[in-house]
Amino acid sequence: MDSQVLNIRGMTCAACSQRVERVVRKLDGVESVSVNLAAEKAAVVYNPQIIRLSAIKDAIENAGYKVADASRPDAADADRAAKQKDIRILRTKFIIAAVFALPLLYVAMAPMVTVVRLPFPGGLDPMKYPLIYALLELALTLPVIGVGYKFYTVGFKALWQRSPNMDSLIAIGTTAAVLFSMWNTWQIAGGRFGAVDSLYYETAGVIIALILLGKTLEAVSKGRTGEAIKKLMGLAPKTAIVLIDGAEKEIPINDVAIGDVLVVKPGAKIPVDGTVLDGHTAIDESMLTGESMPVDKKAGDQVYAASLNTNGTIQFRAEKIGSDTALAQIIKLVEDAQGSKAPIAQMADIVSGIFVPIVCVIAVVAGIAWYIGTRDLEFALTIFISVLVIACPCALGLATPTAIMVGTGKGAENGILIKGGEALEMAHKINTVVLDKTGTITEGKPTVTDVLPLGGVRADDLLQMTASAEKGSEHPLGQAIVRGAEDKGIPLLGAEDFKAITGRGIEAKINGVTVLAGNRKLIDESGISLSASEQDNDRLAEEGKTPMYVAFDGKAAGIVAVSDVVKASSRSAVEKLHRMGIEVAMITGDNKKTAAAIARQVGIDRVLAEVLPQDKSNEVKKLQDGGRKVAMVGDGINDAPALAQADLGIAIGSGTDVAMESADIVLMRSDLMDVPTAVYLSKKTIVNIKQNLFWAFGYNVIGIPIAAGLLHLFGGPLLNPIFAAAAMSLSSVSVLTNALRLKGFKA
Repeated sequence: MDSQVLNIRGMTCAACSQRVERVVRKLDGVESVSVNLAAEKAAVVYNPQIIRLSAIKDAIENAGYKVADASRPDAADADRAAKQKDIRILRTKFIIAAVFALPLLYVAMAPMVTVVRLPFPGGLDPMKYPLIYALLELALTLPVIGVGYKFYTVGFKALWQRSPNMDSLIAIGTTAAVLFSMWNTWQIAGGRFGAVDSLYYETAGVIIALILLGKTLEAVSKGRTGEAIKKLMGLAPKTAIVLIDGAEKEIPINDVAIGDVLVVKPGAKIPVDGTVLDGHTAIDESMLTGESMPVDKKAGDQVYAASLNTNGTIQFRAEKIGSDTALAQIIKLVEDAQGSKAPIAQMADIVSGIFVPIVCVIAVVAGIAWYIGTRDLEFALTIFISVLVIACPCALGLATPTAIMVGTGKGAENGILIKGGEALEMAHKINTVVLDKTGTITEGKPTVTDVLPLGGVRADDLLQMTASAEKGSEHPLGQAIVRGAEDKGIPLLGAEDFKAITGRGIEAKINGVTVLAGNRKLIDESGISLSASEQDNDRLAEEGKTPMYVAFDGKAAGIVAVSDVVKASSRSAVEKLHRMGIEVAMITGDNKKTAAAIARQVGIDRVLAEVLPQDKSNEVKKLQDGGRKVAMVGDGINDAPALAQADLGIAIGSGTDVAMESADIVLMRSDLMDVPTAVYLSKKTIVNIKQNLFWAFGYNVIGIPIAAGLLHLFGGPLLNPIFAAAAMSLSSVSVLTNALRLKGFKA
């Protein structure tokens, strides 16, 4: 299967996005398709051996929409330019429409106002010169219809293809008003001057002008929802300084090749990802991690594109360029998230898909019913037009995607990368958070704190033998012991027959001595007695230190204790989660006493200790079986199965290898405070979506019956089609405005 994101131009409402989905879904070889109206994107999964991408594009274009490949290198710039052009065109069309619609409205209304006499030319008096009056209204209406021609070309085409959309409603309503008015103009020309009271030109003209205003405001607001992406894209520098034969040369960023040696001076941005070869500096990586403090960099350290070099000159080797840089991956992640749908959107999609045909039926039935009841064609026509115009499904289609776009963008600004609408929605349902200990609650850089020899073994010999055996280990505790020996200047010995024992420790031979080093399980399973060290075991465990038990040739040789410092923010994060009503559990391979000591330090509720890596996902499943909605927070690599098993996987990392495959949310800073922030952002976004859906549904539930004359039936007012058009435009703008309130979110 292959996947592709396509930019779709020309969608006007939720009925359009539903139509694109239906057209593509019917094609053989298409696995799935999801269209986001606000982002104007379609995510398509298809089998390239059955159907070509060009055939999918052709099907969409045959349905009346334009398609662009979002994966092209210049796609983002082209898309932005196209959207800016659309805004300019809409603004121009609205201005032209308003220039003619305002005098049209005045000409139509002024003679009818009796409370205050408005100035009006005597030569246009409808009672004395009805034909001139009618022709003037027609002349003012035609330019408005001209600038709004797309409502008719798109609307009637969609109607002909039996997939009516918002444009169809506008086209039918305003065409009915104009044709009825033109018929009455003909009647006036034939001598029936009373027909001057049955002109509806201003209804059509003002409706189109108001909808163009709404569309312009909507386009501007939609542009603002994607500002996070624009900011990220604007971070990357356009040029780089490359060293060629010892000389510096400035080249375009696109010309940088892997392996090039680049020079970055103070105040300049890092052009691509790579490794420092020479120099020392501090780099502001806040664009990547959200962390404001600059990070010291020296030879051997990694640097990332778009981060800011603050004070020193460095040379580094380019290792990741173009779409492979950390920044490009973040941009892609945020774009994918903004183009995704949340499960909560499904209800709106279902309603939108059947909404327009139902509205057409309601409009026809209401119009016929009122005509039968009153024998007044003008009155029935007013009802017919009002129902069609007020019942636009735009607000329904925009309610969810706009909030998701702003929410995920706001997350990215705070160093929280949310992979999609589903993850954003799930986060607010979480009631249990499981935290991996090492690197999540703690710094992940353990150090040797105690060396406790047994049986006559010297402390330095114990540390030397243990470190020599652990030199081949990749486990953080083993590496800490190696560093501890090196820091003391103790030389390491050669090891043979090294063997890692998963979840327990290691075994190796050093100068003919078999060294076992690991946890209590390893020593117990080897039948070695630790009775002489029980007192030390208890003390170390209560201090939150991890004991590494060591045996030489089957006899206990001592304990090397290692401690991993708890992060400063861990306790605050746990307290914050508790205040949000979320239970917090810790999962670790450490023994129960050590784990309990760490848990006490940070205030954790539940401890899952002595859990092997492969069993972490089972522990998560047990919590889920108990009815809990579980978020797993880990490093995203060792904890991949547990992250996948959890209802929500949260990877906590440095922002480079961010474990995007295994986690639903990636925290760019290694800071647990971002976990409650992510949950809080989810809650705020879901509340915003529910508000949007409430107003979108409520608007139609209230508006359609009023437009159909329900209040008038009981002696109340009748809704003028012009006010219906204004209400329809305002409904979409209000939904977008409400979504944009999320931009004020504070971590």
